[in-house]
Amino acid sequence: MNESILKKVKRIEISSRRMMDDIMTGGYKSKFRGQGVQFSEHRQYTPGDDIRHLDWKVSARSKEPLIKQYEEERELNVFIIADFSASTNFGSVKNAKKDVIAELGAMIAYAASNSGDKVGVLFVTDKIRKTIELKKGKNHVLRIIRDLASFSTEPGGTGLKKAFEETRRLLKHSGIVFVLSDFRADGYENALRQLSRKHDVVAIKIEDPSENIHPDLGSLSIMDPESLLESEINFDSSMTRKQLKESLEQFESRTKQIFNLAGVETLAVETSEEHAEKLLFFLKRRKATR
Repeated sequence: MNESILKKVKRIEISSRRMMDDIMTGGYKSKFRGQGVQFSEHRQYTPGDDIRHLDWKVSARSKEPLIKQYEEERELNVFIIADFSASTNFGSVKNAKKDVIAELGAMIAYAASNSGDKVGVLFVTDKIRKTIELKKGKNHVLRIIRDLASFSTEPGGTGLKKAFEETRRLLKHSGIVFVLSDFRADGYENALRQLSRKHDVVAIKIEDPSENIHPDLGSLSIMDPESLLESEINFDSSMTRKQLKESLEQFESRTKQIFNLAGVETLAVETSEEHAEKLLFFLKRRKATR
């Protein structure tokens, strides 16, 4: 690993520790009913109990309605999907999207480790590039931070559908899944809904402020980083700027609808923001409302 990557790893590690120690312990946790829990004992049914928890076989033998009682597992599985597709290489201010993804992923991993939970990561570009299995411990988290800091983007599309399907296959028990992506992908809607049925999914959408601005730059040759297709765009044209604005609005509307239908919680983070502070506020608010 070269010196610049080592410096980046150290900076991310220090920043993660500073943001997450003490105040962040357990801040990302959520409660599950009937999921992420283990059986404790039976008790007699009382009016108002959820009939889905009736143990019909035991009730038949005892000749009285009995409810299964559960206790929450202390350990939570925390899984991070990190999108390093070509579009995340973009950044117009001080950070590229991929840098924000690396830092936020490191902070979430550190928070999980700080609470004694298992954490794993799936790296995706146009395909699944790498998976770090769920584990605990300081050395494991340091490995995650190193890999996030040094991971490179690749030309091609964004394989979110594959990532969601693989995550669903890998996670045998309920947990929380953080998706770090700009969500510039197609065809992942159903896979996201399937994943969110069993797991608590949080979509952290990485944006760049220049994506909303189309200045008068004349005619430019633009290459799509994922399809690698080039096109000539005249930014002086009011019609072109109108079309670009409408295209962005459609993308935002469609993405919001996908998240709503899947029932996932969302957080939008811009590359120009103090993203560590924004993540911290989000997780603290999330803790307070659960």
